[in-house]
Amino acid sequence: MLSLTTAQARRALIILISFHIVIIDASNYLVQIPFQLFGIYTTWGTFSFPLVYLATDLTVRVFGSARARIIIFGAMLPALILSYTISIVFFEGTFQGFGGFSTLNIFVFRIAVASFIAYVAGQLLDVSVFSYLRRNQQWWVAPSVSTTIGNLVDTILFYVIAFYLSSDAFMAAHWPEIALVDYIFKLLVSILLFLPLYGILLKVLTDRLISVNRESI
Repeated sequence: MLSLTTAQARRALIILISFHIVIIDASNYLVQIPFQLFGIYTTWGTFSFPLVYLATDLTVRVFGSARARIIIFGAMLPALILSYTISIVFFEGTFQGFGGFSTLNIFVFRIAVASFIAYVAGQLLDVSVFSYLRRNQQWWVAPSVSTTIGNLVDTILFYVIAFYLSSDAFMAAHWPEIALVDYIFKLLVSILLFLPLYGILLKVLTDRLISVNRESI
């Protein structure tokens, strides 16, 4: 946990909550758009959602595990409302207008609920594992292990709740395959791309806050 002034903490809080909301909304929208990669079904959300673990781990580094949990819950409700709105207006990648709000879209609603449950469970687990491992390990161990475990729990909960016996015939038939590919891709993207990015952002954020602290003395 970094030592921040009130102004610095407020600025970091706004940035991190916004980061969580943007990633959740983008991922909930992109998961509706499947495609084939090397003959295997996946969705575009596979490539965006690992960023949420980057946001969570940075939040723990800056604010500590207790406040990180509060931030996760604080980001969830506005993220779900905005996610449902975007998914209705741009359903399955096509602009639908605002007529969809006249009735409840069960397909989109299930995705939103699944996202809420999976996100909270996965992120709280991620926070707990990350907080435990970062005490006496090198910086890359905690985000690697917490992302691996958190992603597994999140993926299982999300796909079962959102797409098991779904009204969308394609997702109902292919969700186990998509979920498996999703998890594997999340790990590859997280370890190969976002873990180095995490290290860079952590150093930049820490150096920036330390620099601001020195200037204020």
